[in-house]
Amino acid sequence: MGPTRHPEHGAEDLCPTGAQLYERALRSGWVRAGEADGAPCLIDFGLLHPAVEDLGRLEPVAPAAALHRLLRATEERIAEERRREDRLAQTFEPLMRIDGRRTGEADTSALVMLSGTRRINQAIEAMAEASQELLCVQPHAGLVGRRVEEARAVALVRDQALLDRGGRIRTLYQHTLRHVPSVPAYHEQLTGDVEARSLDEVTARLIVVDRRIAFIPANDDRTMALEVRHSALVGYFATTFDRLWRLATPMYPLAVRQPSADGVTPRQRAIAGLLVEGHTDTVIADRLGMNVRTAREHIAKLAATLGSGSRAQLGYLIGQSGILDPEA
Repeated sequence: MGPTRHPEHGAEDLCPTGAQLYERALRSGWVRAGEADGAPCLIDFGLLHPAVEDLGRLEPVAPAAALHRLLRATEERIAEERRREDRLAQTFEPLMRIDGRRTGEADTSALVMLSGTRRINQAIEAMAEASQELLCVQPHAGLVGRRVEEARAVALVRDQALLDRGGRIRTLYQHTLRHVPSVPAYHEQLTGDVEARSLDEVTARLIVVDRRIAFIPANDDRTMALEVRHSALVGYFATTFDRLWRLATPMYPLAVRQPSADGVTPRQRAIAGLLVEGHTDTVIADRLGMNVRTAREHIAKLAATLGSGSRAQLGYLIGQSGILDPEA
């Protein structure tokens, strides 16, 4: 039986064998050349190279240098795709002026289902073509996982490029993310027209690019997404974002503290509204982007503030207190 063929993959999806060998090379400073036979991807991606003084050794390239080179390759690929788009437009522009009464219906693929994280990320590279505006709703912290630093670096390059082209970025978070250090820290690394605000409740994740393309999740675990190019739907999403934005509390660059009234915090007021609607602790926690334990702690504090001794009494006291009145 012959040797197992090495699976094909990109640098963003290092195979387990390659990842382990690269990590060991970084710690020790080198590995034997023969050890890379099971992970030729490391040499193909330029993560290992022969030592000048000993060709039997392979030395690791610094991760920061490797990442910069790979990102530059991505930028060049995007630039080539733009040039290809220009050539296609030049080719078809005169043809589109021809009377089309004898031709078929126009392509109506205004909705495209994207399956798998990799394909979703490739589609969202459309943001690299944005020239005016990027609108985002982020109900979760977003950048998590083993490759968090690489993902954040890619996002920073993409977002800063839009800002450098004179565009603007508006991001809407749940209030719970105001206290996650990495969230405001991300915006602080960007230079340009960047703003972030927060609400007690936001929609599921939403990305709108130049008000002409939108991306929304298509399942609960976010492994599927819907790419929307229908102008009416994209306009609806953008209008929804604008209205939520006006209701939201500024978070960056200038953070505004939410006022408390009669000893009841804004977070407790939001919980009170969901309590009187009859929602369970689990639903309340999910709607407000917190864990169940935190939600129950807020409910207990709210009950203590209002002098409630039971869940049923708490609902009655919330109604009597007036804390849910618009003027409160």
